[in-house]
Amino acid sequence: MSSSSESSKAKKRRREAEIEDDGGGNTENFSLEDCLTFNDTLAALHMMRAQFPTIDKVSIQPFILQSQLYSSLKDRTEVDRELECLKREKVVRVFKLNTGQDDHAIMFLDDYLKQCTLLSLGGKIKDEDISLLMNAGLLNRQLIDPNVYWFAIPSIGSVLKGISQGRKELISLLKRTKYKEMMMTSLQKKRLRFSSLDMRFHIRDLIGSGYLQTVQSPTGLLVQLSKD
Repeated sequence: MSSSSESSKAKKRRREAEIEDDGGGNTENFSLEDCLTFNDTLAALHMMRAQFPTIDKVSIQPFILQSQLYSSLKDRTEVDRELECLKREKVVRVFKLNTGQDDHAIMFLDDYLKQCTLLSLGGKIKDEDISLLMNAGLLNRQLIDPNVYWFAIPSIGSVLKGISQGRKELISLLKRTKYKEMMMTSLQKKRLRFSSLDMRFHIRDLIGSGYLQTVQSPTGLLVQLSKD
């Protein structure tokens, strides 16, 4: 490598230093180019989008759980900062899920808009428009205030059930082993009975949310139930 060239990691460190000098790490200093160039979170999102499992009889665009990002990248603060940047630049949308207090799904905006043709028309929204969006699964009415709505991911209901059941099934599987652990390679080959999502999806989720941990052993990577 010549002295005039600079690795992507070095560029990222240099850019982060410039941002800290300008504003203490505030994401407002990021441009769209920065988001797309220096964003490890974006790279992880693209990888997991490509690996999203095919689900029989369910038409849904790929999404990534925020816990899965935490399992793939070491610095959670950096993940949160880069994710905020991607949200602000309208690269992704983040949705609160009802499967847990801290459960959020991340979907690329382009994927979401494929299911939202009405939203792209603009103009004043009428009651019949809201009814159409609700029937299409794109809006949910808030229980506390019926005049407030949440954007939703269509056809996600059965998938959310699979997330909850898959978590329980995977934890139960490890609890039944002698040392509450299993080799990663062996665990990934297991099939879940109550979830249409694959084992890799659930392992990432439970590692990122703190229920599981990984330990390097002489024979390979071990997946263990977290002690706390």
